Amino acid sequence: MSAVAKPMPPEFHVFDTTLRDGAQQEGLRLSVPDKLTIAGLLDELGVGYIEGGWPGANPNDTAFFSAMADGELLLKNAQLVAFGFTRRVGMRAADDPLTAALRDSHAPVACLVAKSHDRHVEQALRTTLRENLDMVTDTVSHLRSEGQRVFVDCEHFFDGYRENPGYALEVVRTAAEAGAEVVVLCDTNGGMLPPWITDIVGATAETGAQLGIHCHNDTGCAVANTLAAVDAGAMQVQGTINGYGERTGNADLVSVIANLELKYGWSLLPAGSLREATRLSHAIAEVTNVPPSARQPYVGLSSFAHKAGLHASPIRVDPNLYPHIDPTEVGNDMRMLVSDMAGRVNI
Repeated sequence: MSAVAKPMPPEFHVFDTTLRDGAQQEGLRLSVPDKLTIAGLLDELGVGYIEGGWPGANPNDTAFFSAMADGELLLKNAQLVAFGFTRRVGMRAADDPLTAALRDSHAPVACLVAKSHDRHVEQALRTTLRENLDMVTDTVSHLRSEGQRVFVDCEHFFDGYRENPGYALEVVRTAAEAGAEVVVLCDTNGGMLPPWITDIVGATAETGAQLGIHCHNDTGCAVANTLAAVDAGAMQVQGTINGYGERTGNADLVSVIANLELKYGWSLLPAGSLREATRLSHAIAEVTNVPPSARQPYVGLSSFAHKAGLHASPIRVDPNLYPHIDPTEVGNDMRMLVSDMAGRVNI
């Protein structure tokens, strides 16, 4: 039973970026067959969108999109997303080869990363704030005219908002007015905390744009920050299976989905799919060659393991007295451990 009666938005997206942002994890390298296998497992879980990589910028990713276009994997639940940048400074989107690679990927959706922090525009892109807005407008409108749906990731949005809120909000408005269906607010360096996320997402929602959230885990708050953004109005959650990603990783999409389904009572996945979460999480870990964390929430081997006799005693009376959910709801199981901390009940 859900503990929170918060209504689900009329349209809500679960967006997985394991194959793109997750693949940036140190020591993790995915071949094209690996990516096809993981995409099939993600589709089986029932996520709405699978970001496959950056065609044109990475030969491996280009080959993956070619394999998808050739029908090597047919998605049943998800839509494939191609990732890319806004067009280059001083070039028209129609003439930019990386923009063309998004179009030629045959993915129905393109997700563009755009600068939304004024200092990044001036120091990293080495261009003007006006030109950056023109780059957003030109690229989004061009891809829309070519028949692709477009989402826009606003890179370093939260830091940019804190330094220059007017400009960060102008990037959001520009992307939405150009035709972006969702404007995703990115905590790119993972430095935010939930109250800050709540305030900034709430203020940004006043633009009227459909908002998404993309959090990294550098403060250990990626899942909490994602939920805070949802509470403040975000209608798309981005993350990676098992929290893969650069540095300390991205928001663990397994935890985000389980929290929204089991705590909020929202139906995000096809019926029965959440009960496959443990199996699919571990299957993806096997493909990535990254050992699954025993302490991972919901799907870890130790998630429902009880060592102390003090905990085992109430469970013997009623299995529901201690675990926060029935483990079978995520395809996991309860275990009783025997050690010097155990009592007779454990044995």
